[in-house]
Amino acid sequence: MTSRRLRTALRPAAGRDRGSATAFGLFLILVVLVLAGAILEGGNAMSARGHATDIAQQAARAGANQLNLGALRQNGVVQIDPAAAQAAATAFLNQMGEQGSVTATAEEVRVTVTVTRPGILVPILGLDTLTVHATATAAPITG
Repeated sequence: MTSRRLRTALRPAAGRDRGSATAFGLFLILVVLVLAGAILEGGNAMSARGHATDIAQQAARAGANQLNLGALRQNGVVQIDPAAAQAAATAFLNQMGEQGSVTATAEEVRVTVTVTRPGILVPILGLDTLTVHATATAAPITG
């Protein structure tokens, strides 16, 4: 008799289950996938930003190494040769395969780099690429 009552008591409970555990499980899987995608894309963005900053700094230093030797020899003044600095920084960008702009004066070289990388998961959302910009400035050491 006890087992008959147990079966009778369990039968209505089984009829009330309409897949709510399945829906909850699917929701949790969706949340985990969205969080994993955000972590992957965030890491991709941080990597691209670090790469762009590194390239901008190196290009600016390459430009700042181009000194105006005439001013240095005649007057002892440490100045950048703007034309040579712009050419050196641009050549470095081309060698690295990156796009950017270079501005050079007698005092400093400023390089802005634009790095474009393919997205990892963002193509699902309709965004194909990730674009970041970085700017660096370099000047010769005078003292």
